Amino acid sequence: MRVFFDNCTTPVLAETLDGYLRHRKDSASHIRDLPCGRHASDMEWMAYLADTGDDWLVVTGDRRIQKNKAERAAFRQARLKGFVLAPGYQTTKIHQQASLLIWRWPDIDGLLKLAPPFLFEIPMHRQAGFRQLPV
Repeated sequence: MRVFFDNCTTPVLAETLDGYLRHRKDSASHIRDLPCGRHASDMEWMAYLADTGDDWLVVTGDRRIQKNKAERAAFRQARLKGFVLAPGYQTTKIHQQASLLIWRWPDIDGLLKLAPPFLFEIPMHRQAGFRQLPV
């Protein structure tokens, strides 16, 4: 499993999660670290992820993926799995964001067994349930 963080997230989250996932032979990357580059549009990075042939999980703070028809279609066509960070992540200190993401990783792992495409919201509270979003 490869985890992709887009421009709506900080590279620190990708780096932190990458360190956590390495023991499982998984990895996390931020868009700035990929050949498509930080200035790639959502459609471009979705196409890039699909073209790699790898199993990708997308983590984003961008809810527009679920609202923009073209992006939803591209997400489905790329057969991506995704998680949208709840709005509260944007105003939360980075160490708390990373802590919550790693805290919830076993729950995320459980959802990864679902067939793609899917999109869930990662809540801000450790005990809150995940909410499935339309794709």
